[in-house]
Amino acid sequence: MTTKSTTVKAKKLPKKTVKRKTVSKTAPVKPSTTVAAKTEGVKKKVQAAKTVKKVKKTVKESAKPAKKILTMADLLDEMNEHIIVPKRHQTVKGKLIKKTDKALFLDIGAKSEGVVNDREFILAKEYIDKLEIGDEVNATVISEEADKGRVALSLRQTASNSKWEFFEKALKEKTELEALGLEINKGGLIVSVDNIRGFVPSSQFGKNLVGKFESLKDKKFKVRVIEVDAEKNRLIFSERHVSEAKELALRSKALDQVKPEAIYEGVVSGVMHFGLFVTVEVPIGSKKTIGHVEGLVHISEISWEKVTHPKDYHQVGDRIKVKVLDIDEHSGKLNLSIKRLKDDPWLTINERYQSGTTVTGTVSRVENFGVFVNVEPGIDGLIHSSKLDSAQSFKKGDKISVNVENVSAEQRRMSLSPVLTERPVEYR
Repeated sequence: MTTKSTTVKAKKLPKKTVKRKTVSKTAPVKPSTTVAAKTEGVKKKVQAAKTVKKVKKTVKESAKPAKKILTMADLLDEMNEHIIVPKRHQTVKGKLIKKTDKALFLDIGAKSEGVVNDREFILAKEYIDKLEIGDEVNATVISEEADKGRVALSLRQTASNSKWEFFEKALKEKTELEALGLEINKGGLIVSVDNIRGFVPSSQFGKNLVGKFESLKDKKFKVRVIEVDAEKNRLIFSERHVSEAKELALRSKALDQVKPEAIYEGVVSGVMHFGLFVTVEVPIGSKKTIGHVEGLVHISEISWEKVTHPKDYHQVGDRIKVKVLDIDEHSGKLNLSIKRLKDDPWLTINERYQSGTTVTGTVSRVENFGVFVNVEPGIDGLIHSSKLDSAQSFKKGDKISVNVENVSAEQRRMSLSPVLTERPVEYR
């Protein structure tokens, strides 16, 4: 009996445990219902936000233009937009990709390479020899299609531009260059420097070569650049700036010593149709160091009389005296005069030639309106054609006796009439 009751009790214990478990699961209903509702609300908001985001993305994408489907022709056209189509005489920029002994190959951005060969290669060879792979250069198209479909190019203009840059640098840095004498003309010597033709004026040779620069033909000598003008194709050199470099260094000091109206000696260094170039010798300081300054005697300042050409009065190498009129501040050269070493003959003309005076002169010029007669240096009178006998004829250089009819110093005029050698018919 005891054993049974123990067993019954043992079976009742689990029931109590199950009861507690049931009570735990059936915890207050009200709180669990609230949490579930809140969770459900949050899920709905998140879902709504995602839906709105998707809608916005869809709208945004729908606003974008539809991507165009390119055909092969479209692709080729798109590529051609970035390809240069060279035209004749056009200047293009190219990158050196290959160089041989007879040709130069450039990538010019066209469908095919550009090539410099044959005569164009030879003409620019000196410039080409200095180029390296990868260098960029400007070239001129001379043919759109040459050998093997390549574009034919020329580097002559680029080579020429390079030369001008070289000479501009030489001018700036006062570099001495080697010249070869080519041709002689009235104004100086045509030379070749670095295979480019230039000119050395007769006034730009040192005193040891004055009047003797013809000896430099076919010979090499040193020069310096004194003027570069690519637009005018003007390239001027000086031999003096090399052979007389020390003397020219004194030039600025000599210019400081020069005074207007002062008289100096000099050497004619050039004879041009418009005047005489003169190298003026200017004493400097107490030691009587001589500085040389270039000056010009304009044709109108050579003589008081009419000058046809300066060569009729002076030649290269002549030592002469000159009077300083003024100094050209821009060029640093002197404006000189020879005629002003003497007084103007017209200033005292009335004292020497009164009306009725008979003088002998030389015919200096014959014009349709009359004959000019030179009665003294700087004084020419006119015999008007109305005072000439139709039977009379004169030529330049004839000696003739004339009567002075009227003189005007202010107008620098003298009226003359021929002296009659026979009595007029009306007096017979």
